[in-house]
Amino acid sequence: MAALTASRALAPIGTAGKLFAFALDVARGLFRRPFQTREFFQQAWFIASVTIVPTALVAIPFGAVIALQVGGLIAQFGAQSFTGSASVLAVVREAGPIATSLLIAGAGGSAIAADLGARKIREELDAMMVLGIDPIQRLVVPRVLACMLVAVFLNGLVSVVGVMGGYVFNVILQHGTPGAYLSSFTALAQLPDLYQGMVKALVFGLIAAIVASYMGMNAGGGPKGVGDAVNMSVVVTFMLLFLVNFVLSALYIQLVPPKTG
Repeated sequence: MAALTASRALAPIGTAGKLFAFALDVARGLFRRPFQTREFFQQAWFIASVTIVPTALVAIPFGAVIALQVGGLIAQFGAQSFTGSASVLAVVREAGPIATSLLIAGAGGSAIAADLGARKIREELDAMMVLGIDPIQRLVVPRVLACMLVAVFLNGLVSVVGVMGGYVFNVILQHGTPGAYLSSFTALAQLPDLYQGMVKALVFGLIAAIVASYMGMNAGGGPKGVGDAVNMSVVVTFMLLFLVNFVLSALYIQLVPPKTG
């Protein structure tokens, strides 16, 4: 009984180690040839098609809520002229990458886990290995790169739509000045803020694809096992994304000094 309890307690550590080893295998597969160009473009198009509309719809309330909350808070200090700059900082540095990562993990990642899980229970992956084909290099690497590419573009979409939504709600609901909102963009924001958002989106896309691929390729127990793998991939990805987001934000604050108005 004690040994069983200890094994259950150490199971998450073993899973984390296997996931890290899987990520190393994916990194090694990036440099192996031939590169699956067709699979890469097919996966990129599929992930973009299932995430672009939800991302655009989610970005509007993100920008609106940020503009309303930030605008109301700044108005208490009598600094309404900085509403635009604060809203842009919040959207570009935090809201954009987070919204992108959640949708990439929820829509794209679940689709990847379901696809690879179905191949696993149909023993397609075993058949590929018998034929001397590496499933990681053939199936996982194109999906990882496609997720990273789509995440960067979706982050740009969220940033643009979120800033536009914040502008509309600030001007209409909070009676802000359009000129003050636009002119304050450069008061506190700087170009490295945009770079940080892009790097976050790239890393989040990488994590979502690796976790989804690992869970899918290790699914078992028939269709129920595939469903469990999809659910587990989404949960684990969300936990890792919030942790990595905190680490990247802390590093950015330490490395890049804030711009003073």
